[in-house]
Amino acid sequence: MTRVLYELAAADPDRRFSPFCWRIRLALEHKGLAFEGRPWRFTQTEALAFSGSDKVPVLVEDGRPIADSSVIAAHLEAAYPDRPSLFGGEGGEALTRFHVAWTDQVLHPALVPLLLLPIHRHLAEADRAYFRRSREARFGKPLEAVCPDEDAQRVTVRRTLSPVRAVLRAQPFLGGQGPLYADYAVMGAFLWAHAVGGPDLLEPDDPVEGWRKRMLGRMGEGSRALTFG
Repeated sequence: MTRVLYELAAADPDRRFSPFCWRIRLALEHKGLAFEGRPWRFTQTEALAFSGSDKVPVLVEDGRPIADSSVIAAHLEAAYPDRPSLFGGEGGEALTRFHVAWTDQVLHPALVPLLLLPIHRHLAEADRAYFRRSREARFGKPLEAVCPDEDAQRVTVRRTLSPVRAVLRAQPFLGGQGPLYADYAVMGAFLWAHAVGGPDLLEPDDPVEGWRKRMLGRMGEGSRALTFG
């Protein structure tokens, strides 16, 4: 079976930065499934026309496209039950919906102000114009004005991570003794920040930083290369 994962990339095709694409890359590695990661950029909507989606990730298995990270994760779990579970059972799958929703609705909004300018710097010229226009319309102000105080925003991010920190004081991963899709949802946010050269987010003694390093250590060599160190 051939698998192709379309992933958001910067001007440099090896700089992959979408947190949603990272979730699926990590999920595929978790399942031990071989795949080709294919770079895609904001203005390349026609390249995804075959899939019926204008966003990544899109996973194509033997010509069949599957879009949306949560849909792809559910597909991987159902299609490959003989491989390591992403959720640890039906109850775990239900609880993971909370982790994903919290990441999307709480953690990502705390990170976005810190990452807009780093993302913009790494984009190709055509994508820069699109990114600036669309994000400035969303925030109602220039990109440079979205985060007037980086230090204060970093404090907000650390405060936002309090529930994750509390869990990781009791166990090495959100999934328990090993990572599950809940870990990949949260880790995707950190890889998003890391891949675009965002600011340091955590103190060295933060339990979340220890978890982040454990997660990096479990990634495949190809994926680690895409995080730029």
